Amino acid sequence: MTAVRRSSALLVGLSRWGIVRELRSAEPVVRLLVLTQLAFNVGFFMVLPYLSVHLADDLGLAAAAVGLALGIRTFSQQGLFVVGGTLADRYGVKRVVLAGCALRVAGFLGLAVADSAVAVFAATALTGFAAALFSPAVESALAREAGELETAGGTSRVDAFALFSVGGQIGAFSGPLVGTLLLLVDFRAACLAAAAVFVLILLAHARWLPARPAAHAGERLLAGWREVLSNRTFLLFAVAYSSQLVAYNQLYLLLPLEVERAWGSQAPLGWLFAASSLLVVAAQLPVTAWCRRLRVEQVLPAGFVGMSLAFVVVGLTAPAGAVGGAGLLPAVVFVVLLTVGEMVAMPFARDLVPRLAAERRLGTYFGVLSSLSGVAVLLASTAIGALVQAAPGDGLGAAAPWLVAGALPLVSAVVLTRLLPGLRAARR
Repeated sequence: MTAVRRSSALLVGLSRWGIVRELRSAEPVVRLLVLTQLAFNVGFFMVLPYLSVHLADDLGLAAAAVGLALGIRTFSQQGLFVVGGTLADRYGVKRVVLAGCALRVAGFLGLAVADSAVAVFAATALTGFAAALFSPAVESALAREAGELETAGGTSRVDAFALFSVGGQIGAFSGPLVGTLLLLVDFRAACLAAAAVFVLILLAHARWLPARPAAHAGERLLAGWREVLSNRTFLLFAVAYSSQLVAYNQLYLLLPLEVERAWGSQAPLGWLFAASSLLVVAAQLPVTAWCRRLRVEQVLPAGFVGMSLAFVVVGLTAPAGAVGGAGLLPAVVFVVLLTVGEMVAMPFARDLVPRLAAERRLGTYFGVLSSLSGVAVLLASTAIGALVQAAPGDGLGAAAPWLVAGALPLVSAVVLTRLLPGLRAARR
């Protein structure tokens, strides 16, 4: 609760951008989902940024075992989103959300007491699968609730997703700070505190999340997959959308390498991450409000072009090999442009998912969207990493990984432009 109160204080400090006003005026269910997303990220980021150090230094696991543990967590989360979304459609959002919260509590408690590689692997798998249950169910609940409220004249679904993004970024910013303080005690304290946060999330959803009947109860689990896979417009949209997650993950692959090259260490990296989060908190709602003046067919390609330009800036300046403040400036521009591009596109892209789904099987659709993005990240980041290793570290070799990564959202922008008839029909 302390972390949530601190994040609430941050919201109050930023009220002149309308965040608190929008949160207070939002309908209770939307407010619940936004605040619990905030708390979800607080609990998650209290632990995960420090997990690898704990496994290596405190438990003495080899680097390969540490990498395997982190890989298990990523796969059990991103790779299984489609499973969580399908279960939400089949058994109801509330049941799946509560199950996800319970598994996340069990996972963090397991990490607190794990003293062997097997125990660590089991606990990390639980924490990952918990998110695979929780996240698509919550997104589908927000899409359905906000969609009905928009029809009735309440908060628009685009605005609800923008507010959801702000809540997540506040949690992502606050969580590591709280975790750093708890690590003054030990890693176990951070895990126990994170488990307590998820107990509170579980209780909040048990009390206030509407227990809607499952829209597809009694149907076979794979029935939803067949429906989604037959929706070619959605699948093409999902493939184009996946370049956003590929681009975002370069904050953890290409950006650290560029900061290390320009500055001689990764010391500025934390400040760049913080700047990205604060930019979303401060500007997401005004950016979304301004973009609502445009058609979705204009907003989505523009956002992906902005993401592409972020990579082009570094790709064009990297061959010069500048160091110090001048060398770090392109990395700063990269973070800003990437964040702005995502702020422009993402609320509208998420609003488009239920429209392309005809407001059906939202859990499955959001799950497939996330799982396809996870596969894209695995393939693209592996290829980009291989290119970094193979290309010379100077001249055009330094530019190549950035330009290749930047080409992906640009291709997505072209694909989205060609999808305009389908997007207009979905919008109507």
